[in-house]
Amino acid sequence: MKKILVIEDNLEVRENLVELLELSNYDVQSAENGKIGVKKALEFIPDLILCDVMMPELDGFGVLKILEGRKELKGIPFVFLTAKAEKEDFRKGMNLGADDYITKPFDDVELLDAVEMRLKKSTKGIGSMDGSFLQSGKAEKELEELVDGKEVRHYIKKEAVIREGEKPRYVFLVKKGMIKQVRSNDSGKELIVRIFTEGDYFGYQLSSVDDSYPESAKALVDSSLVLIPGADFEKTLQASREVGLLFNRFLSEDLAEKEKRLIHLAYDSTRKKVAEALVYFESKVGTDSFELPREDLAALAGVAKESSIRTLTEFKNDKLIQIDKNRITILDREELASLPY
Repeated sequence: MKKILVIEDNLEVRENLVELLELSNYDVQSAENGKIGVKKALEFIPDLILCDVMMPELDGFGVLKILEGRKELKGIPFVFLTAKAEKEDFRKGMNLGADDYITKPFDDVELLDAVEMRLKKSTKGIGSMDGSFLQSGKAEKELEELVDGKEVRHYIKKEAVIREGEKPRYVFLVKKGMIKQVRSNDSGKELIVRIFTEGDYFGYQLSSVDDSYPESAKALVDSSLVLIPGADFEKTLQASREVGLLFNRFLSEDLAEKEKRLIHLAYDSTRKKVAEALVYFESKVGTDSFELPREDLAALAGVAKESSIRTLTEFKNDKLIQIDKNRITILDREELASLPY
């Protein structure tokens, strides 16, 4: 029996929801405010959370932010119940990581359909900017149809895919290889801000606006990309709420990851920057042994090449890594990830 937690401050709405869900054969617990809801979520470990937005003590946004930081609750579908249909509420919730929202008053059938859908496929588990591709029904089918028959273009190592200042023409799907998203300063020094691997989409952020790319993208290794015309992508995005929600989530994850990395680059020591770069690259390639040219490591860490080489030698002497030419093998990931600033 699936477990559902209802967090709702209105007694009548809360009781009606509990009764409806229990009649539909769900194991239901409820909470009358956000603080109690967080406590019950940690005790109950539900399969899905329905949460009101506007509540005393702790609102729905606060509940979501707290729960997202708890490892044992990560991945549980989170659906907002809101009396407002304003885009600001919706956007804020999705940027924080919500999977869906239902506007009150709602139809019983609509609510049960939404609950059933979210229990069958958690948006948190159907894709991410870190390469785990889609496994949902509707979104997967629509994206497969979008990609089907599109041009596949091959890029050799270091070849430009996107040039800074270009007008957007395509959304790209990495079929094979790795792509680095690069930001350059006035002197031409490169900083790698993101790496895309198999299953990742990129270039979609500007596909529907008359703007130009603020960053460039280059093949880190020989790569194959599916080129999706921007107009086709935009059409699918507008026609499918599932796909729209998914890419909204992708965008928020992308921005959050960029911001996190840039903060590290601004304030961390050289050792910490290089360690973070190694751990990040390992998470992208999915293995603790990989080839990474020193200039790319330096660009990923935001340090001079000489500094990256010197730091790698220190890590080798500390037995945190092994080095064989361009191949680096991480021996103690936890130690690297927890180095002090």
